[in-house]
Amino acid sequence: MSDWRSLLLPDSPLAAVLPGFQPRAEQQVMAEAVATAIDARSRLVVEAGTGTGKTFAYLIPVLFSGAKVIVSTGTRNLQDQLFHRDLPLLAGLVGHPVRIALLKGRSNYLCRHRLALAVAAPPLPGFERARQRALGRIVRWSEATESGDISEVDSVADNDPIWAAVTSTRENCLGQDCPEFRRCHVLLARREAQAADLVVVNHHLLLADMALREEGFGELLPGAHAVILDEAHQFPEVAAQFFGTRFGSRVVLSLVRDAELEVTRAGLMDAAARAQLADLETSVSGLSLVLSGLGDRLEWAQLPDAALEAAEELAIALENLAERYEDVQIEVAAVRQCGRRAREAAGRLRGLLAYDDAAGLQWVENGPRYFSFEFIPFEVADRLRSQAEERPCAWVHTSATLAVGEDFAHYVQRVGAQGARTLRINSPFDYREQSRLYLPPGMPDPSDRNFNRALIDAAMPLLRAAGGRAFLLFTSHRALAEAAQLLREAMDGEDRFPLLVQGDMPRDALIKRFREIGHAVLLGTASFWEGVDVRGPALSIVVIDRLPFASPEDPLLKARLEGLRRSGRNGFSEHQIPQAVLALKQGVGRLIRDSTDFGVVMIGDPRLRSRGYGRTFIASLPEMPVTTKIEEVTAFLRLHLAGLD
Repeated sequence: MSDWRSLLLPDSPLAAVLPGFQPRAEQQVMAEAVATAIDARSRLVVEAGTGTGKTFAYLIPVLFSGAKVIVSTGTRNLQDQLFHRDLPLLAGLVGHPVRIALLKGRSNYLCRHRLALAVAAPPLPGFERARQRALGRIVRWSEATESGDISEVDSVADNDPIWAAVTSTRENCLGQDCPEFRRCHVLLARREAQAADLVVVNHHLLLADMALREEGFGELLPGAHAVILDEAHQFPEVAAQFFGTRFGSRVVLSLVRDAELEVTRAGLMDAAARAQLADLETSVSGLSLVLSGLGDRLEWAQLPDAALEAAEELAIALENLAERYEDVQIEVAAVRQCGRRAREAAGRLRGLLAYDDAAGLQWVENGPRYFSFEFIPFEVADRLRSQAEERPCAWVHTSATLAVGEDFAHYVQRVGAQGARTLRINSPFDYREQSRLYLPPGMPDPSDRNFNRALIDAAMPLLRAAGGRAFLLFTSHRALAEAAQLLREAMDGEDRFPLLVQGDMPRDALIKRFREIGHAVLLGTASFWEGVDVRGPALSIVVIDRLPFASPEDPLLKARLEGLRRSGRNGFSEHQIPQAVLALKQGVGRLIRDSTDFGVVMIGDPRLRSRGYGRTFIASLPEMPVTTKIEEVTAFLRLHLAGLD
């Protein structure tokens, strides 16, 4: 097939393999813009409303372009969807072979060397049975897997601590000195990616490639003709964290465990070695003791001198370990690597101790069993812009939420994409017919202690009219917990909708259960505001408690606001409002996912009408009829739900 445009027209071959395919003018407009950007090696920022079909709108011209392309996503779920579902479906329609590869971060791949170490290691106290069961499953899988992608192992949870023992990090990877180097799953995945025409990565991995942060990596971008950033609204936050610095107690304790194992295996363990490792553990414990009782999060200026002195002692202990094991006369590569890890950790800690408050924000995260020193820069836009300008390829940023109204300035400035073409494509869905926006009257200020009770009281008529079928989205875990209790109290014997509350089971399991029940009420916080796709009448109501302004204690927000303040700009209008608008658009976007969907969005925050900036929020949402009359929205729900069981 010579022209990709024919795939998006009526009677397209795509219709034969994609049930329900319908040509959409919005999709065609976006695809033309993407194709133009690829041909011109230019930059494009495009907001594509829900239902545009943006994934196919960029994949189809990409596959026909003959260019080497990197597609970067915000989540592993979308990575897997693109690689396992969307790309195989489209690749067969191109008419010429296209080599496609999936590349994830190294923590997503089994490390054969570390698996051997884990099998040989003695069981950890209190963890013997669970650890051995999980390890046994991983060993059996390791004998058959080709990719080494740990997502293949359904029988071991993603968050099981065993994975940390059988996957590698940049710090503990032995590289070419590894006895399993030739069979390394990470190496094989990278080789496939370098040979592919299209590579699917995630934002963090793309940033690692851009910054050449990882030895032996950084070979993707130099050969790419185009980079597509899907879920691009997440990219600035990922970049801010990526270009920061972190030093934590868990890194040191992991080093101690690995060093003890590797030194013992090498036959180098003696009394002096044991004493040195014990000294390192003692230094970590000493710093942790000084920090205990000082709060969960400390500003750097709040650190007592005793903490800085203890951190200095820890740096010295790391340097002593490095000096002992970096010796080139040590024949065992794994032992030398422990020395290099200690040197790098010490350097990172010393860099943090030499903090320059003109560069960014620094603080301490402090828990009962861990601590970490954190730094994030005030601004990453200049670094992102220079990285992009050094590579003459097309850059396409796309998401359903990038613009505030018609204005892309906030996003463009954050990613250093000044001069890029911007394009806003409205959703093809008829929101005026399919939805209503309900702003309940008489709501108290969100700071009022009775706000959550008023929210539940306002939502109950909607829930009863629909018989459940709702998401209740909250901006904090505290509000969610209180609202869940209030909702249980408000329900009586006639209310037969089951409640699903975040935390009761894993996120994906909750969503699956919500779909299966068909008339449940799900209460969730941030992770449910985006990336959740429930179609049909099972989701007919989305209730949002407050405008999603980030917590003033959030370090990323603090750093951004301080950076703006130092440059003489207004952080509230230039950052907090735009960020909250984009977050609200994500939450509202959970409701209408298909042309046959319908429903009501209720936002409990009275500031939408009482504050001048409320107009900015309303103007950025889809064109839903706005009402303050409960009778109107309950009648709307009953009309559309009539006839459903």
